[in-house]
Amino acid sequence: MTFAQGCIMAVIILYLAMMIYVGYIYSRKTQNVGDFYLGGRKLGPFVTAMSAEASDMSSYLLMGLPGLAYLTGLADVGWTAIGLALGTYINWLIVARRIRVYSHELKAITIPDFFSRRFHDEKNLLTCIAAVVIVVFFVPYTASGFAACGKLFSTLFGVNYMPAMIVSAIVIVTYTSLGGFTAASTTDFIQSIFMTIALIVILFFGVAQAGGLSAVIENARSLPGYLSFGQTYDAASGAAAPYGFMTVVSTMAWGLGYFGMPHILLRFMAIEDDRKLALSRRVASVWVLVAMFVAIAIGIVGLGVVKAGAVTAPEDSETIIITLADLLSSYGFIPAIVAGIVLAGILASTMSTADSQLLAAASSVSQNLVGEVFGIKVSKTAEMLVARLTVLAIAVVGVVLARDPNSNVFKIVSFAWAGFGAAFGPVVLLALFWKRSNKAGALAGMVAGGAMVFIWKFLVRPIGGAWNIYELLPAFVVALAANVIVSLVTPEPDAAVRKEFDAVMKKCA
Repeated sequence: MTFAQGCIMAVIILYLAMMIYVGYIYSRKTQNVGDFYLGGRKLGPFVTAMSAEASDMSSYLLMGLPGLAYLTGLADVGWTAIGLALGTYINWLIVARRIRVYSHELKAITIPDFFSRRFHDEKNLLTCIAAVVIVVFFVPYTASGFAACGKLFSTLFGVNYMPAMIVSAIVIVTYTSLGGFTAASTTDFIQSIFMTIALIVILFFGVAQAGGLSAVIENARSLPGYLSFGQTYDAASGAAAPYGFMTVVSTMAWGLGYFGMPHILLRFMAIEDDRKLALSRRVASVWVLVAMFVAIAIGIVGLGVVKAGAVTAPEDSETIIITLADLLSSYGFIPAIVAGIVLAGILASTMSTADSQLLAAASSVSQNLVGEVFGIKVSKTAEMLVARLTVLAIAVVGVVLARDPNSNVFKIVSFAWAGFGAAFGPVVLLALFWKRSNKAGALAGMVAGGAMVFIWKFLVRPIGGAWNIYELLPAFVVALAANVIVSLVTPEPDAAVRKEFDAVMKKCA
């Protein structure tokens, strides 16, 4: 191990130790499953904002987005970012306060719990289906985070992928299982700071290594379609490929996913005062815009650095930011320490999402499936033990799924994102805004949306041509239509449900 690698390793070890210490601190404040899964609804506005966005902006912020920009230019990654930015803002604007007030009124601490209580589902069908959806899509999503950690260490230190990935998973599981939701949210807030530092440092360093901003722009302009929003650069042929209107719409559909993301919706539900959500919205929206802009710029700058001969082209485009950090570390002690902070930021982008996904998946299994669907009652102490063991079990499955070092982070995230957006998004929107929506409609929409994601991804989209649309868009439309149609052809919700809805809407006015 070189001196620079030793400095980087020391910084990363300190960072990981700090995350575990946060988990230990909050383990003493976590008294019951309500605290473990929702933090007792005590989050402040800044922690709410930054933990929501840090848990949202997983490894695709520092690896997926720069890697895609590096390979194909602005179109694909740019329209994705625009869709995500719009989705972020609209979600905070119209969903955040209503779901906070509604879930508090219903005393719901998980998303499946909210669905069940909103529609008075005494048979727990909604709880069961929602919990299954969360496990099906969150486990591979979590696995993609573990894979990103493994890639980081194997690329940087030349160590074996599997041990590096397993060690990362152990750290995440440790602080998450110790402190639960509050520990995850607090570490997410800290991790958002590391992510921001990483983005800014690498951007300026990369520009300098590429020979200045003009050299970066000149290199990008020399590639056909690279800086266009109507074309995309095909690295294999060295030519521009068209980026049509339907592809733009399909790509922007990423923004629809926000309405159904359990780990983000839980942040809305956990804030201490719903009136503080306006401040959280402003902080979150600004950070997301800046972070995605810089991440995309890093991909373009990274290509300029390769063109200038400062580094060799990485085998995996998603590791371009790691390659740049490695170059930074070669300039001496202080740059190596800064490089360590940058690489801790990459870890942060992964860990901040993985911890939230682990909690959401664990709550679905222990709280919703075991406790509500199967009716297994245990003591308060045993509830906490089951919750922590569930976090561990899901992490083990995630590690097994992440054993392939060639897994593509961006593709895994995009599929899981589509699954949640389609299965939960329409249900959440109609539950919050349409009094006529009923249990049968919610169930139909959830099943139709989740099923269509698989159907479109594996059966329809491979046809190509006009059918090559991101699965979230058709699945979201089908789920929304199924929810509305079934709600209209089945009996309206009973008087108690309608009265409850009206009472919540008055509080939200």
